[in-house]
Parts: sequence; C-alpha cells; structure tokens
Amino acid sequence: MDRQIADTIRDKHPGFSDAQVGPAAEIQDKARRHCLKTAHRTFEQGIQCVQVNSMNALISLRDTVMIIHAPLGCSGCAAVGALDRLAVYKHHRGIDGGADNLISSALGEKEVILGGERRLAETIDTAIERHNPKIVFVLASCASAIIGDDIDAVAAESERKYRERGIIIAPVHCEGFKSRNHATGYDLALATLQNYVIRDARPEKQKGLINLFATHSLSYADQTEMKRMLRAIGLEANILPYHATYEDIMKIPAAEYSISVCQIFGDEYLAFLKEKYGIPYAKTCMPIGTRSVERWLRAIAELTGRQQEAEAFIAAEKAAVEEEIAAIRKKTAGLKVCITAGTGRGFAAATIAGEFGMRLLCIHTPYYEDAYYPEFELIEELHGSDFLINVADMQPYEQTNLLLKYKPDLFIGMANWASRLGIPTMHILDAKRPTFGFRGVLYLGRKIEDALDNNNFNRKLAPHTYLPFRSAWLKDDPFKFIEFPRD
Repeated sequence: MDRQIADTIRDKHPGFSDAQVGPAAEIQDKARRHCLKTAHRTFEQGIQCVQVNSMNALISLRDTVMIIHAPLGCSGCAAVGALDRLAVYKHHRGIDGGADNLISSALGEKEVILGGERRLAETIDTAIERHNPKIVFVLASCASAIIGDDIDAVAAESERKYRERGIIIAPVHCEGFKSRNHATGYDLALATLQNYVIRDARPEKQKGLINLFATHSLSYADQTEMKRMLRAIGLEANILPYHATYEDIMKIPAAEYSISVCQIFGDEYLAFLKEKYGIPYAKTCMPIGTRSVERWLRAIAELTGRQQEAEAFIAAEKAAVEEEIAAIRKKTAGLKVCITAGTGRGFAAATIAGEFGMRLLCIHTPYYEDAYYPEFELIEELHGSDFLINVADMQPYEQTNLLLKYKPDLFIGMANWASRLGIPTMHILDAKRPTFGFRGVLYLGRKIEDALDNNNFNRKLAPHTYLPFRSAWLKDDPFKFIEFPRD
C-alpha cells in the first residue's frame, strides 16, 4: 500500500540538539542566528526509546490490540508504564476491569537466527482470537529490524486473511534506534492511523468540531477541563489518540480545525491535515499556568474567529482564581527552583514558577530546536537570561551533580534523585489530577505549598540514602562529558 505520510525523524528538524548546555542568553543568541550546533556526550546514562512513545500513543485506543514484535523485555515497558496509566484513566472514566490489549511476539534465540515472521503471523492470529479487535497494531523493535523481518508483508497477508471480518492490521515502524528524539514515536503513530486506518476517507465536515491531539500523559480530569474550555467558546473537541474510538479516528478529516496540546505533539500531522483536507491549525503551548492558558485559548480563538467568547471566558476564569494565586505567591516569592521535564511541560513548569514569583536556576529539557526559541524567549521575560539550559534526555548523573551545586529551594520533575538530596520536590505531570486550565493553576500552587510545608520524608531520607556516583564526580564539572563542536 502506498503510504500517504512517509516515516520521518525529528532529528532532522532545524536546529535540533539533544546535547547542549549554557546560559539562556548564550543558547538563545546562537539559536536566533541559527548557529546552535548539537554537541556530543562521550558518556550517556540512557535515552528514551522511540517505540515507547508509539506504544503510549496507540495502546489506549479502544477495540484494538497491540503486538510488540520483540523479545519480552520491550513489552516490560508497557506493563509497568503505559498499562498502569491506562488502568488509572479507565478507572476515572468508570471502566474498571477488562483484559489488557498488549501481546508480545516474544522473539527468542531461534527467531533471531532464523527470522520471526512466522512467529508474528501466529501472534496476530492469537490476538484476533482473544480480542476480536477492529485494529491490530504491529510495533517493530530494534531486534525485529536488525534481523530484517518484513512486518509490512506479514501485516498485509494477515489483513487479506481476515478481510471478511474487516480487521485492519497496521504496522508501526518505531524501532528504538530510529531516532534520538523519542517524540518521533508520536509522529510514527499518527502516520500509522492515517496510512492504515483513515486512508482516503473523506467524511462530511462537522461544524464546530476541532481535532485536539494530546499526549498519553493527560489525566481524564485534564481532558474534561479542555472540553469544558472549548465548549465555552463554541467548539466540540475530538481528543486524539488517547482512549479514542475507531469512530473518533475516522472523524479526523471531518473537523473544521486542529490544535495540539503542546508544541511537539502532532505538528507534522497537523501540517499534513491542512495540506490534504484543508484543515487549518494553530501551534501553541501547553495550557498550564494562567499565561499559557491565555495563549492557548487566544490561539484557538484567532484560528476559529471566537475572540470575543474567549476573552469573556478568560476574564471570568481569572477573576475566580486571582485571590488564591496571590496568597500562594506570598509564600513562594523569591524561592529558587530547578526544573526537569519534557519539553512542553518544562515550559509550563517555568511559567508556573514565574507566576508564583520563584526564580529559575536551571531547566533540563530533552531537546532543543529552532521551533522552541519563542518559548524560551517567553521564559526569559519571567526569569531573565541567566538561568541554565541543559538539553539532556534522561541523564540523571548530570542532574544530581548540578542540584548539589545549586541547592534549589524546590525541584519540579521526577523526584527520584532530588528526593535523596533532601530537596522539596513536586511533579507537574499528574495523570490522576487536573493541571490544565485556570483551575489547574490552583491545584499546582497548592501542590507547591504542600511540597514546601511537608518535606520531612525527603529531609530524613537524605542522610540515609546512597547515590550511585563517586564523590569525586559529584565535585567535578557536571558537563565534563559534553563535547562541543568547533565553530
């Protein structure tokens, strides 16, 4: 089958870098002049896998089965990550129970030597017998790609076999080594939906319908809040792909508009939908923090011609939260903060910190590219240009070293290492509670208060914990393993 969207990798985006460090003023100046060259780490503690994000994007789609064509280890990520998050999401929707829709082809030594295509075909048969799905996703892996298994051919043959039942078999070429930017996995997942599910369908347009492409990390509360905000300005959201139905997917071309929940999710697919179906779109920030929520809503209002409705909604919502935000700011103003988060949530966390009067010392973000220049520019408006930008995808050895030197009053991000240092911690990624919209600002503000007022666990943990790093390293330059290209 001819693909409408070819596989792409984000490493080729203008200004892409996954290894960089320096003051914001320096990084931004080089980016503005298109002179920011990616550096290289001579040592890495690990990076995130492309396959994981393809899995995260597709695993929650209803009436589907996902086959990880790999050794069992690749499926372990789903068992402890995506399936746990999905179970929480389903519980909040009142959908408890039901079988997990994940199957591994469990490639072993025999398949690695002789090929795993027969094993894959048998696994597809098993998946259909157990679940009777509408769609079967077949995810490639490093192992299946290295041995050269043709998952396209196996998928096509299986689809012919089950043609009378109308089952779609959709391959996803998300080999872990395909890209150093794990967000590529989202692009590959959305391309698969277009190439193998929507195909050339052209449904009738639905007035007021807006495609809202959102990451798997959104809580049910955040989805509900976004729908409420969009309905307030006369729009109905088709949220994709997390927990969407086959019918939701097929409505994508019927939408009048498209929007993404953050800067990196779905931007290439949004451009494709505009080119193929004439669906206009806006690229904007994640709606966390009052400034970001305003930007997000105003971008949608400008796109759809609903500025008056949006401004009325913004005014009413801000008035309801301003008093409590001011009260929290009295406790947090002047505190020093370090942030480690995904790109969109990292920008949001920096915005939240600025709104509560805190001073940003450093921000660890997985990637940098030219498209992020305006976002860092907005952070500079809140925090100045002295804060450190560390472009690092999962390098806790750098993070731990830097936190020991900076000694922030608060750390926003995954707490594993910061907690062991006795630092108050909180995370802006909450899959169970509301973080979006004006109401989310209050929730996060209260969460910051709680982290500062109740730090006994971290404080008492610090003297009894063990850091897996040599003391000599912790006294050294945290970025000694980054080699910068010559100008």
